[in-house]
Formats: sequence, C-alpha cells, structure tokens
Amino acid sequence: MAICSSGAGLSVDERAEMLCVLAGDADDQIANRAGNSLVAMPVEAFIPALAREDASPKLFEYCAANLAEKPGVADAMAKNKACPAVLIARVAAYLTTSAVQSLVDDLARLADHPVIAEALAASPSVTVEQKKLLEELHAEGMDEAALAEALDSVEPDPKRKQTMIQRLGKMRVVERIKLALVGNREERMALIRDANKLVQRAVLQSPKLTGQEVEGFASMSSLNDEILRLIAANRSFIKNYLVVKNLITNPKVPLDVSMHLLPRLHDTDMKFLTMNKNVPETLRTLAAKIIRNKKMGVK
Repeated sequence: MAICSSGAGLSVDERAEMLCVLAGDADDQIANRAGNSLVAMPVEAFIPALAREDASPKLFEYCAANLAEKPGVADAMAKNKACPAVLIARVAAYLTTSAVQSLVDDLARLADHPVIAEALAASPSVTVEQKKLLEELHAEGMDEAALAEALDSVEPDPKRKQTMIQRLGKMRVVERIKLALVGNREERMALIRDANKLVQRAVLQSPKLTGQEVEGFASMSSLNDEILRLIAANRSFIKNYLVVKNLITNPKVPLDVSMHLLPRLHDTDMKFLTMNKNVPETLRTLAAKIIRNKKMGVK
C-alpha cells in the first residue's frame, strides 16, 4: 500500500515496475490501488524500467497492453531480449524503423522466434528493403550447384561432400540460419555462398567466426555486393589488415567501398595495386595519386 500511495522510497522507474506487479495482486484492494497509481505514472518512468535485464514479466505485459502506442515504449520492449517474443509481436505496429532494423539484424532472435518476423512484416514502419529480408525467411530451396562448388575447397572427400549437400539441401531457411550461427568452419564456408541473404548474414554473425575465415570471404569474388559491404562496414573485421587488403583487391567489391578503404593500404601494397588490372582503373588512378602525394609531402 505504501508503494501505491507514496512510492516507499523507490525511484520512479522502480515504482513503475512494482506497480505493474501489484496490479496483478490477489488482493483486489491492492490491485485496484496499484492500477489507479499506474494511470498517473508518466510514460517516461517505464522506459528505463523496460531496459533492465531482470525486468518483471508483469512490466512487459502491462506496457504491451496499455502503453505500446506511447513514444519509446515499443522500442524499449524490443531492445530488451528478456521481453517475451509474443509481446514484441503484439507491439510491432508501434516500432520505429530503426527498432525494426535492430530486430531484422538479430538473426538468432528471428530464427528462434518466427512470430516476431511475421509481426514485423506487417508493421507500417517496415521499409521495402526490410520487408524483402523478412520474406527471405520463407524462401524455398537452395542452389545445390553453388553449394557443391563452395564445398570443393573445404571438403575434398566426395562422400562427405555429397552428404553435406544432401543435409543442407533439406534444411529450411531458419534451420540454415541457426547452423550458420553455431556450425563449424566447413558449414560456414558452404553457407556464406547460400543464395539466401539472411543465411549469408548469419555466417558473419557467428560467434565462432575466425579472422582467417573473414580474410577468405573478403577475397571471394563469388560473394554478392551486399555481403562484401557488410564485411567492410564491420569495424571488428577491418581491424584485420588482410581483410582490408583483400577487399580492396577484390574486383567484386563496390568501387565506393574500395575507395573508402584505400588510404588504409600499406605503401608497398598500394604500389602493387596501381599495376593490378583486375581492379577498376579509377581505383588504380587514385592509388597512384596517393603515392605521388606522399612523395611530395601532400596530405
């Protein structure tokens, strides 16, 4: 009763959470008092409460039922991985485009909770590109010819190679995403060439991914532009000099990406780049200009 009336010394956000718990109390008098106090609470009090990893399920339930349309509430719920997937799906219509993107990028969460992906696809905030990615979750089949080619370099044993092709070929997209996140090196090497963009993205999000693997991906001219852009945009990846070098010398990398990375190249590699006929002439010209400016002391 003290919490309902005066707050009992709790911070505003702590009180908001406790009131959500008390609103479901078996004692009708306490539940009613807590409910009345919740109505008077400012929305801003719920945002920090929703950010807590140990936030009460009752808090999420109350916000989903009563405050979802208020600015920042749905986004705060979606950001907290402790929030039940069914409640995120319920408030999906109120998520901002940036919050939708954060969920789309969290492939492990989407794969574990398809209900979130279904709700996001119907959200008015979803962009055309985001909707296309979400649709990839339901794509059918995979290019077994491309898979066989990808396995040539990682699985020399014909029988084991055929077994892996058959196993991966039977998997749904969601299953391949999960495998990309937790599988072994051979499986990642195969799945990075999967025709499904979400599967490819999941490979890059795998906690088991090594720097050596990323170096190899950066040099693959068979990868699509989007995946190469994601590698170049990952700060952790491009701390590895060989990743930067391989991206710049990969003819499949978009010119704007390789030009942005070019100043990171060492002088010796820059010189070799000016003679590399496999990269765009614009890139070779820029490399030559950088070398000349360094000789002249021009920054």
